[in-house]
Amino acid sequence: MFGSLLRGTLLLAFAAIVSVPVGARSLLDYVGQCVPFARAASGVEIYGDAWTWWDQADGRYPRGHRPKVGAVLAFAKTDRLPLGHVLVISHVVEPRVAMVTHANWSRINGVRGGVEQDVTVFDVSAKGDWTRVKVWYRDTQGLGGSEYPTHGFIYGPRPAAELGGNAPDYVGSLIDAYGR
Repeated sequence: MFGSLLRGTLLLAFAAIVSVPVGARSLLDYVGQCVPFARAASGVEIYGDAWTWWDQADGRYPRGHRPKVGAVLAFAKTDRLPLGHVLVISHVVEPRVAMVTHANWSRINGVRGGVEQDVTVFDVSAKGDWTRVKVWYRDTQGLGGSEYPTHGFIYGPRPAAELGGNAPDYVGSLIDAYGR
């Protein structure tokens, strides 16, 4: 009995440690690459460059082309994103507009690596399947002009509790997506 209680306590302690990326007091304080952040925010235990996540998820995690809270959107490798990018859905606004929380996209106080919570991502794919997106970019205070190819969503077991804010600006997200 004592042994199983001790193992359970150790497992809970380990889960608490791995739920926040190294060097951060909370998920939103993290500064670093997108991969460790997405892993902690989604519960998707995949390692390696972001562009490899889609193939690595095959047979391990459900995958698809519809946003769901806690899902990881895996970006393809491009000249502009040679390592790809991963972000985590924090709110679904409508079928082609979502809010995401991710690390290492915009410069925050002149530095890359910080976490942005509840920023807009807009599906601009011809079929509405989230294979091409525009992402809110802090430096321009709106959706960037670039379109990025994505593989799709990886559905993890558990999103982090602090993934999305309590008062997301759904109207602002819709204006970002359709007002420009």
